[in-house]
Amino acid sequence: MTERLNAFFDSEKIEYRGVLSYSDCHEYRADIMVRESFTPRSVIIFLLPYYGGKTDNLSLYAAARDYHIIIKEVTGRLCALLSEEYPGSHSKGYGDHSPLDERGAALSAGLGILGENGLIINEKYGSYVFIADVITDIPPEDLGATPKKEIRHCPGCGACRRACPTGILRGKGETCLSAITQKKGELTEDEIALMKKYNTVWGCDICQTACPYNRRPVITPIEFFLSDRVERLDTETLAAMDKAEFSSRAFAWRGRRTVERNLEYLGL
Repeated sequence: MTERLNAFFDSEKIEYRGVLSYSDCHEYRADIMVRESFTPRSVIIFLLPYYGGKTDNLSLYAAARDYHIIIKEVTGRLCALLSEEYPGSHSKGYGDHSPLDERGAALSAGLGILGENGLIINEKYGSYVFIADVITDIPPEDLGATPKKEIRHCPGCGACRRACPTGILRGKGETCLSAITQKKGELTEDEIALMKKYNTVWGCDICQTACPYNRRPVITPIEFFLSDRVERLDTETLAAMDKAEFSSRAFAWRGRRTVERNLEYLGL
């Protein structure tokens, strides 16, 4: 099965992946697994690099369509493969809403190191990666699971902390700029001033772009993140999006009005 898994990930152009025993991972949402109809035994964890080039006023991750779409597609295909190889087995894919600490699992699988900004940093793609996982009741030894690795940290140069616009990484602010752009309702004058100063309609990458590991970002090999990109958002571009197109975007989850408000604040 290890060969089949490797062939699957190679076909998906996913280079960084690992298999762990479920017992080696930290489960922090037990209620999610309670709702499933199987007892988890293994975790297949992998990274989806997303850097597709620079953006103007959007966070880098939001230029392509919503990453949850590709996570659902890839985990769905992986679950189908596992079901084919192990009839009667049960598998479920996750991304963001896993019962596990996905970052901790990825670090334990040796897929990267932990940055001071709380992000996983991969040796090739830096911190421009999403984490996804498939949890299954297939025995870990059948999937080629490896022992849990010790979590490694970045050297701690402090670049991300110094660059943080709100100071939250330095222990001085209450929230990050990305969270400010995603708040509903009216923003304070200080919050609006920050958005204008850093020219962001949605999200913030400043702690990432300051990181030495992201100095020469590698373009993702995954076509999903390279096609149908929006690298600059303005009122005209937003107005041209119908409901389906808007819903397919990462910046849609807080509603169209939130994005319209941000564009108004920036005069776009």
